[in-house]
Amino acid sequence: MNKEKKPQDNKNRKLLFTAIYWLIGIAIILVLPQLLVSVQTEQIPYSQFKEMLKEGRILEVRLGEDEIKGIMFTGLQKDIERLKKIIAEMEQEGRVREKSPPGFGLFNFGSKPTLNQVLKRLEDTGIRKDDIVLFSTVRVKDDKLVDELEAHGVEFSGTKDSMIGQIFWGTIVPIAFWIGLWFLLMKGMGTPGRGLLSIGKSRAKVSVEKDTGVRFSDVAGCDEAKEELKEVVEFLRKPQKFEALGAKIPKGVLLVGPPGTGKTLLARALAGEAKVPFFSISGSEFVEMFVGVGAARVRDLFDQAKKNAPCIIFIDEIDAIGKFRGAGIPGGGNEEREQTLNQLLVEMDGFEPNIGVILLAATNRPEVLDPALLRPGRFDRQVVLDAPDATGREAILKVHCRGKPLADDVDLRGIALRTPGFSGADLANIVNEAALLAAREGARKISQKHFEAAVEKVFAGPERKSRRLGEKERKRVAYHEAGHALVAYHCPNAAPVAKISIIPRGKAALGYTMQLPEEERYLMTKHELLDKICVSLGGRAAEEIVFNEISSGAQNDLEVATDMARSMVCRFGMSDKIGPVALVRETSPFLKIPGMPEQQSMSPELQAQVDEEVRRVLREQYQRAKDIIAHHQEALRKVSETLLVKEVMSAEEFKKLAASDEENNQQIKEDADGSK
Repeated sequence: MNKEKKPQDNKNRKLLFTAIYWLIGIAIILVLPQLLVSVQTEQIPYSQFKEMLKEGRILEVRLGEDEIKGIMFTGLQKDIERLKKIIAEMEQEGRVREKSPPGFGLFNFGSKPTLNQVLKRLEDTGIRKDDIVLFSTVRVKDDKLVDELEAHGVEFSGTKDSMIGQIFWGTIVPIAFWIGLWFLLMKGMGTPGRGLLSIGKSRAKVSVEKDTGVRFSDVAGCDEAKEELKEVVEFLRKPQKFEALGAKIPKGVLLVGPPGTGKTLLARALAGEAKVPFFSISGSEFVEMFVGVGAARVRDLFDQAKKNAPCIIFIDEIDAIGKFRGAGIPGGGNEEREQTLNQLLVEMDGFEPNIGVILLAATNRPEVLDPALLRPGRFDRQVVLDAPDATGREAILKVHCRGKPLADDVDLRGIALRTPGFSGADLANIVNEAALLAAREGARKISQKHFEAAVEKVFAGPERKSRRLGEKERKRVAYHEAGHALVAYHCPNAAPVAKISIIPRGKAALGYTMQLPEEERYLMTKHELLDKICVSLGGRAAEEIVFNEISSGAQNDLEVATDMARSMVCRFGMSDKIGPVALVRETSPFLKIPGMPEQQSMSPELQAQVDEEVRRVLREQYQRAKDIIAHHQEALRKVSETLLVKEVMSAEEFKKLAASDEENNQQIKEDADGSK
């Protein structure tokens, strides 16, 4: 019943559109020329024209068979001669005349200036521009008209009205334009995704295997996710292998993970491997200001997909339409978004089966998705793409280094170890920055030093050579960074120091101390966290001991230390006073939003205890850092002086200075024990 009704409705809609379209078109064709003429010219009687001619107010005319057009001056009599003099001067100056449309600008004989040029010249003469008027009058039989025009020195010319030209330009051309536009719009109305009335059509792009140019071999660092999707590809190619065992194809696969981990790249690789139609669209393209448009686009998208089954639909950033319905707001949330989500739920697992259509979606905010969207039967699988480990990072670097000339000293394993927590996009950026640095130096191959410089640029920002520090500030920065390094050296659970620099980088960093773990870590103990807090406060402790004054340079260190201390108390249950309880909940596991508070529910009394525990941890670790600095002031001085000279210190140079200080302290202790 519905299938018979839909073509009839479409036909009625086209007929209504055609009727409205031609009513508007005919009105424009008939009325617009008259409006233009009435605005541009003033219709006057022939007797008035003759009177103006006797008074010398007619400046120029065109004589047609039935009509006379021209320009007249309606201002003061004394200004007529001035105006004619100005026109004569402009003609003598030899100004280049601008072509004007017929009937609008009449100063067009030889080197005569145009009407626009004359009006511009009158700005500072006191003659009103409004007194120069375009006029037209009906021509009557007057044998003496030409003699009178010559007697008054009026420029005139004759025009021959062409009936064919008037019909062609005034009637045929406008009608042909409207007919062509009508055919174009009617053709678009019958094509999905095109035309004036296609606002509810899907904007999905259809891709085939050769379009993406990406295969699973081009994706590294997410082997488990590739295996999940390889099974989907195999099901599409050989469904009988699974159907023989009663297995059903998964209806939806959700890719979740932090930004830059390769969700969209993996979807493109799936499109290249599947060899089936691949529909790609963004979640934001469903949302419009008109209620119901998003739902219509979802219906149209799945209709296209069913016609091309088996196929894959990929929706990027699905959280744009898949958020919680209502979200605690009385009466619901965004009505358009909720209708779009409801339609998506029905299409994925509604009354009508979706055979051979797999929905692939990606998001970095799975916590905001509606539970009805995540249940089995809609998204049967959730594939997590997290930051790769050292082996995965090495594989990603190898993928991005394909086709690039690498020097023999390049150690991609070493670069992978120096980039813990980096995503695939970060690693691709490192390879690109290394290539840019090599090209900037004129090198023929990318060497290890280029990769190391690229890591530092991504890690701490570009060098700010234009930011020159005074000697006092350079000394303070040197002692600050040396304090970080020494505290890290003497904390048994801290990551080893890899590099120290006092070269300004990025937006606000005047120096940095790089620490790299010796192995991949996924857990941190309480002592490791305390050592990390202590290292963060080491720079401030060194400033206070050496200069007996603190500066604003420790702002970021204090923020990092405070966040870690609060996490120990509120999230990890590492406070004996508060106990093993989680007081805050992580709101977004994959998308870290700076400055956004975590969810927490605690009484004012408990909040006061938490704040006191956080302050206690920070006080104890700050005192610990000061004790370490006070005990190794000689090493602090040596490291700082070396930094002031070299500006950059490697891990080997730092360890040598720190170890020599340890030997001196041990020798002093042994001498003191011997004297006793």
